[in-house]
Amino acid sequence: MRASIVFAFLAFVFTLVGAMPSGGQNARRLADGLGPLPPVRRSPTPVELAPRHKPSGTTSQCNTGPVQCCNSVASSNDKGIKQLLGLLGVNLSVTQLIGLNCSPIGLGLGGNSCNKQTVCCQNNGFNGLVNLGCTPINLKL
Repeated sequence: MRASIVFAFLAFVFTLVGAMPSGGQNARRLADGLGPLPPVRRSPTPVELAPRHKPSGTTSQCNTGPVQCCNSVASSNDKGIKQLLGLLGVNLSVTQLIGLNCSPIGLGLGGNSCNKQTVCCQNNGFNGLVNLGCTPINLKL
């Protein structure tokens, strides 16, 4: 009698352990024609333990070139922007902001002279017509 109880208990434990998801199982499941396991739910990081980042400096700093004043800024997914980029021979693999009709502005004592969108762009190689990889910045702090 005791042996059957021990055997039943061990069978239950092995079944339970075998049913637990482990790392790398989804590849094996997909190879067997089964669907993937659901994601593991984890508790969020408490706010007091979250990493803190230092400020990157002044908001007028632009490491990729001069601060630009653009008449408009749009997503590279926009249909008109895609057509314009196609005419220029630019093929983007990721969605990014595109600045149109941009000109560099000075950040001297006169302050911000831009009445449109102030941006910092990574690629200013089209003489201000199209600037790629733009990030809006706020100079009115």
